[in-house]
Amino acid sequence: MITNPPQQTYLGRRTYARPSTRVVSSGEHQLWLARHLTPRDRWIVRVIHEHRVLTTHQIVELGWTTRRSANIRLLELYRWRVLDRFQPLAVSGLSPMHYVLDVAGAAVLAHEDGLDPKKIGYQHDRAMGIAHSLHLAHRVAVNGMFTRLVYHARQPETRGRLTVWRSEEWCAASFGDVVRPDAYGRWEQRGEEVEWFLELDFGTEQLRRLTFKLDAYQRLARETNILTPVLIWTTTLRREARIREVLAGAFRNIDPRLVPLATTAADLAEPDQHLDATLPRWLPMNQPGTGRYTLGQLVALWPYQGPGGPMPVNDPLPEKPNRLHPSQAMPPTSLDGRQLAA
Repeated sequence: MITNPPQQTYLGRRTYARPSTRVVSSGEHQLWLARHLTPRDRWIVRVIHEHRVLTTHQIVELGWTTRRSANIRLLELYRWRVLDRFQPLAVSGLSPMHYVLDVAGAAVLAHEDGLDPKKIGYQHDRAMGIAHSLHLAHRVAVNGMFTRLVYHARQPETRGRLTVWRSEEWCAASFGDVVRPDAYGRWEQRGEEVEWFLELDFGTEQLRRLTFKLDAYQRLARETNILTPVLIWTTTLRREARIREVLAGAFRNIDPRLVPLATTAADLAEPDQHLDATLPRWLPMNQPGTGRYTLGQLVALWPYQGPGGPMPVNDPLPEKPNRLHPSQAMPPTSLDGRQLAA
């Protein structure tokens, strides 16, 4: 349950005996992968590289219609050393399988970008190290909000589309000297876009830190001349009310026009929709009586403001020659333009 996330001190990594059929990554194996990896495989691998870890359910939301078909392909990618996996040990029940980049997958991405696989900085031990991170549950939740948006955008009747999804590391490289959001996103609906920084609160962060972040977001707006909204997700309505109370006091010293902000709580939705940003759940600050908005409705509420336009989403460190290219927000399309799904 998102509203009661497992304490990371109780999460461990189950040890799996690698199947004997799992290959050794070699030059010959790389040539073999060239004719077996689909565009969707390559896109999923690049998304996992950028966002570090995805669960089986999140990968299904990104590119499949059924869990069974996804599991069949993920087992193949695991055996081919394109992806590696672990399963956190939960207090009760079973955690989903979590997937990270493996050595063959890193080599594939490097060759796609014209780079030397030995110089891109990939280390398998570091990739698997997130299994023991105290921030694993937080990272998975942040990624889950965006995979849900991709899922909605893949539906035939959809009216919206995720156009940009950038990671915590990208945000740190771009704005880390001022503020460090958990993620950055951009959603298009009916030809208009809304962008936002995400702050995901599991109820463990000191509320005073949010007031400091509010001041930092104001400084960022002034320095960049771009007014980027901030969305704060938290666990319960009670926690949300407390956050809004603290932020209302902080806004006395902040120009509200520089920091458009809205909040939501997980328990506004059913358990399987706790991270669904498309629901009418976002309650803006400093706009009393407006009610809760969907993400698409925020497009009209917060059009791009200021002469700076939307936030630039190019590589914040272009001078580094061995950086892998970031992933596209949406999966590749087939020749007739429909989203690959099977």
